[in-house]
Amino acid sequence: MAMTDFTIISRSMTARLFSTITTVITVAVAVGLMLLLLSLRKAGEEAFSRGAGNMHLLVSRDSSAMVSVLNGIFYANAPQRPIDWAKYEQITSSYPIDWAIPTQLGDSYRGHPVMATTREFFTKFQPDPSNPWQLREGEYFDQPFEVVLGSNVARRTGLKRGEKIVLTHGIAEEGHEHPEFQYEVVGILEPTGTSHDRALFTDLESTWIIHAHDRRLRENPNATRTTSADLAPADRLITGLYVALPTREGSRVPAVLQQVFDMMRRDTSITVAQPGDETRKLFEIIRNMNLLFVGMAGVVMVSSGISIMLALYNSMEQRKRQIAVLRVLGCSRARISSLVLTESAMIGFLGAAAGIAVWLVGSQAAAAILKDMLGLVVTPRLDAATTLIILLATVALASLAGIVPSVVAYRTSVARNLRPIG
Repeated sequence: MAMTDFTIISRSMTARLFSTITTVITVAVAVGLMLLLLSLRKAGEEAFSRGAGNMHLLVSRDSSAMVSVLNGIFYANAPQRPIDWAKYEQITSSYPIDWAIPTQLGDSYRGHPVMATTREFFTKFQPDPSNPWQLREGEYFDQPFEVVLGSNVARRTGLKRGEKIVLTHGIAEEGHEHPEFQYEVVGILEPTGTSHDRALFTDLESTWIIHAHDRRLRENPNATRTTSADLAPADRLITGLYVALPTREGSRVPAVLQQVFDMMRRDTSITVAQPGDETRKLFEIIRNMNLLFVGMAGVVMVSSGISIMLALYNSMEQRKRQIAVLRVLGCSRARISSLVLTESAMIGFLGAAAGIAVWLVGSQAAAAILKDMLGLVVTPRLDAATTLIILLATVALASLAGIVPSVVAYRTSVARNLRPIG
């Protein structure tokens, strides 16, 4: 049976199976990492842009517009500077607003943020315009001390409709509980693929009552249970305002957006953010980090090429007798050299193919982690052109790495390496 080039190469690779597998894995990790970074970059930007939904402006008293978006939409931290109700009424009556939904953050449940708001949060605001709120079971809150769970909260806590819970006034260790004020779980939301999936939602009045109770206890340690009748104007505080401006039919961008944005910004007592713009700015920062990571992945790919070169070069000493035998059997120097180059390219191809498998596993793991930690649904995708370019670049790099070993093979002496052993 004639021995083909493919047979020679495959036997050479299996003869050094451990070295071959190790080198292929090195290439696969480099390719998988490169593909993962490229696919997550665009998918992450799309996922973050969904949280702002059909809101046009976010009003708060945070230190900057970026902080306002991170706190008010992505629940990074509890805002520290509240807005009084009189200011809320002044804002809503001073500008052409379609709807304005007050929100308050600062409480939590087992580390999950609690957003106090109004029912308009579910009827007018849509975190993802293509995916409106839907209840998996139950109903939206209708009175004080009722709570609706985001899908992630329900999954991670195991809470069911009808259960009673006590919220933490504050975040984690810094907060305290009021066992006398229990909330009833009245609804559980379907996943939206946004940060809101990891939050709990309740009405503003119940939150104001708990905060007022703290105030009354400071004034009188023997104060009785607080009700809505005990609320003072200073208790009616919010930390944010989701604002939508009037739009023409078929358009999502209001004609007066920039005008209203500029007018609001003249009020130095508030911070006004355009969530879409801030998300893009955030990803400009992240994009610079991405370039660093892509560069690191490129270095790993180059290192894998060096690994291929070293593996083949180090095998030359053991393969010189084999090469000499092939020469005697009629293989030319050029053919021997091409066999080594082809073997190097094949290792690169196998590593690139395995890299796609690494990407598939890694992207699913990354998506699961982001969904679990942030409530974001990230769908990593790769276009065929990008994938093909990376695969071809990997094979080309592997072929380049095979040049030095192929030169060694080309210069191998037949006479010297066919001498009797021993």
